[in-house]
Amino acid sequence: MNERPARGFHDLRTTLGRSRWQARYQARLRITDAVVVATSAVVAYVLDSTLLFGAPGSPSAVRSLLVPAVVATVWLAALAADKAYDLRVIGRDVAEYKRVLDATWTAASLLAVIAWLTDVVELRDVLAQAVAVPLGVVGLLTGRYAWRQRVMRARRRGTGGLTAVLVVGERAQAERVVSRLNGAPEQGFVAVGACLPPSDDATPADDDLGLPRDKVGADVAGVPVLGGLDRVGEVAALVRASAVAVSTSDTITADEVRRLAWQLERVGVDLMLTTELADVDVERVTVTPASGLSLLHVASPRFDGRKFRVKQAMDWSLAALLTVLVSPVLVAVGAAVALTSRGGLFYLSERVGRGGKIFRMIKFRTMRTGADREVAALTTANDAEGPLFKMRSDPRVTRVGGFLRRYSLDELPQLVNVLLGHMSLVGPRPALPHEVAAYGERMRRRLLVKPGMTGMWQVSGRSDLPWDETVRLDVYYAENWTPFLDVLILARTARAVVSGRGAY
Repeated sequence: MNERPARGFHDLRTTLGRSRWQARYQARLRITDAVVVATSAVVAYVLDSTLLFGAPGSPSAVRSLLVPAVVATVWLAALAADKAYDLRVIGRDVAEYKRVLDATWTAASLLAVIAWLTDVVELRDVLAQAVAVPLGVVGLLTGRYAWRQRVMRARRRGTGGLTAVLVVGERAQAERVVSRLNGAPEQGFVAVGACLPPSDDATPADDDLGLPRDKVGADVAGVPVLGGLDRVGEVAALVRASAVAVSTSDTITADEVRRLAWQLERVGVDLMLTTELADVDVERVTVTPASGLSLLHVASPRFDGRKFRVKQAMDWSLAALLTVLVSPVLVAVGAAVALTSRGGLFYLSERVGRGGKIFRMIKFRTMRTGADREVAALTTANDAEGPLFKMRSDPRVTRVGGFLRRYSLDELPQLVNVLLGHMSLVGPRPALPHEVAAYGERMRRRLLVKPGMTGMWQVSGRSDLPWDETVRLDVYYAENWTPFLDVLILARTARAVVSGRGAY
């Protein structure tokens, strides 16, 4: 992980002033949602009054305003009730999108009940929402995605969108947490300092923050040590941290965490407890109280059952639709390959599918004939890590092949593999047999699901990703797959393909 240099007091104040982005971001979301919902409600009523059911005569001015107002009010109230503006998820978590969908379903249900019990909203008004709801959902999700992208750009540039965190824990744990947070600014957190137990307090080095010199010490992974456990609340308020991340240990016991919570309560700072539980989706985690303990129950991943029958249905129906839609592209690409280089139109490659079964993956040929026999001579020029072989400037790739690879057009024939049940639209990267032979226990978990035409590896960097990160993303997907995650990955794939970044 990249470490950031220690910050002085003025640098800290500049960074921490950015925590105000949360209030501005939340306000922008509310305004955007209000505009989208109001527009959708008006569109629904116009359709109701003029197109769907015929002109109802001359609806009164009061009713013309009242129905859209009721629909918009119920929808916005449902968004607020389902915590769609929760600062813990907006701008950083897929749960934000799930809450929007849940709120929409809640609003539609409430409107149906209102129509049944009162004369304010008629059933035909609710039916008209069948047109407006999809429009509104698309608008809500698009608006949130657009605002999130703006925040992500600011995070990457280091100019905003960051939540300041004070890290508390023993030195080794604090270093690990600081490195993880500051090595991934796109997640929205930045560690700005650390407070260590008495045994880890360092020799005083600076009193620039106005703290007692006996509590100020050397850096931890590039951020300053600002004090001990007895001053966490005071330090958090002084540096304007929005949250404190605590790693428990023998020194930092449950009683100590409780005292820290009391300190933070007085200054209005959130308390977060770190765990070593990594790459587990929150949907699989449940907190269960038991005799004064909080037990984290982690549900085992499921690799069969109804969820995967849903996935199979999604794969087949979408693959069939896509095959019809892109058929002109398939014809054009096939003609380009056939007319610009000698050899077959398709390249068939043996890949390892779910459960270790071998299948033949279909791609448009992008290299000259006999390219597989040249791998041994090019090994020293390999740009990939682990068992992969990739070259940024591969001499075997044809001119047309380079274009097809950049925009993933060579992979379109894999729709046939999806229709035959060998692959999924979304899944881990299809692996070669010799790669699988080198897998350890962790990497073999990628074989618990079907490989995919796209996946988290493609939308996160494609061939530019380090091997370990590719494996981590594939294993995460295999263990935490949901239909909603598939939809998000498919949506992000379009952007990754158009940009062409990381494809070679």
